[in-house]
Amino acid sequence: MEKIILGASGVETSRIGLGTWAIGGWMWGGADEAESIAAIRRAVELGITLIDTAPVYGFGHSEEIVGKALCAGGLRGQVQIATKAGLNWADGKVFRDARPARIRREIEDSLRRLRTEAIDLYQIHWPDLETPIEETARTLGELRREGKIRAIGVSNHSPAQMDAFRAVTPLDTVQPPYNLFEREIERDVLPYAAEAGITVLSYGALCRGLLSGKVTAERVFEGDDLRRYDPKFKPDRRPRYLAAVAALQSLAQARYGKSVLELALRWVLDQGPTIALWGARRPDQLDPVGGVEGWSLDAAAKAEIDAILQACVDQPLAPVFMAPPERRPDGV
Repeated sequence: MEKIILGASGVETSRIGLGTWAIGGWMWGGADEAESIAAIRRAVELGITLIDTAPVYGFGHSEEIVGKALCAGGLRGQVQIATKAGLNWADGKVFRDARPARIRREIEDSLRRLRTEAIDLYQIHWPDLETPIEETARTLGELRREGKIRAIGVSNHSPAQMDAFRAVTPLDTVQPPYNLFEREIERDVLPYAAEAGITVLSYGALCRGLLSGKVTAERVFEGDDLRRYDPKFKPDRRPRYLAAVAALQSLAQARYGKSVLELALRWVLDQGPTIALWGARRPDQLDPVGGVEGWSLDAAAKAEIDAILQACVDQPLAPVFMAPPERRPDGV
């Protein structure tokens, strides 16, 4: 398994990480705990050492499952846990809250749920526009000095916001959405990270399953599944994205004998100081991981990929629908 150091922290992880939003159940139509635990253990067996989670994934449920899987399996020493802070919730509604007191409460809750004494990578989930970034950064710096966290990251932050953060505390990672269909960070965040020595954790590397090769035009998403609200999955847009997936599958097979899933993950890893976060809630979903390692895309293939995307998805959509409200509820 390819490895990478998180920024200047000295923390080494695999370049493929297990994303656990779906394991929490919330916004993914539910999840089976036994299957989720099996998926985490299977990931470790396959050489994945980075487990990325967050309190808001199931309102603590994802962290609890990760903690249970690692503790019961005696696996904590084999993995690096990445979790987050800076989102709060009330009555099932999520809002941004990165005030120092909130972060102090969150770190203790996360340590308890994850059954660990320290978190390897602690990230601010979304920028809190009502709290000075400097206050948030100072709090994470304190937590690192106290030994409760080992590396510091942000998620969904702009270069300007990272500049403000880094003026107070060193920053090791940034976690933006990044995949073949969502490439907005190539304009700013990706080059910024490369220049600053910041590692990029790419979430949604398979674009919520679109790049898995398993989504069809007829598939219906039910309950609270966020794909019900994702514009890419709407009837007027899904056929264009599926046409791109079909063309990418043909390219992957013809050039490399690979699947579109393997191609999509390899593409993310070839873009720079990147980690591809792969969401899975069943062990069998991780079976292709070996096909991502040990090869790279050549320039001709990258050009052909760009041509496919331009032809099929002439107006790509950013995942802005996932952003939580910018303001806290009154009285909070």
